[in-house]
Amino acid sequence: MTTHPHIGSAFADFLKEEGIHEEVTARATKRVLAWQIAQAMQEQGVTKIEMAKRMRTSRAQLDRLLDPDNDKVQLDTVQRAASALGRTLELQLR
Repeated sequence: MTTHPHIGSAFADFLKEEGIHEEVTARATKRVLAWQIAQAMQEQGVTKIEMAKRMRTSRAQLDRLLDPDNDKVQLDTVQRAASALGRTLELQLR
């Protein structure tokens, strides 16, 4: 019987061992933010055109923000999206 070195360990530990923890965490964070913004837009009945106007940005910029695979989004863009939806952005270092 062989024992697997990762059985019982945390997934985060595995990602760190593989050297991809930061990349995976960043992608997951961006996916969650994109989903939360899209959900808030849907709940409030805000179209992409209206949202772009509220953010004072282009529709293309909004599409990049809502794209869960695009992790190259600036914090000020996320902040403007949150504000446009009457929400706040909360970040913390641990």
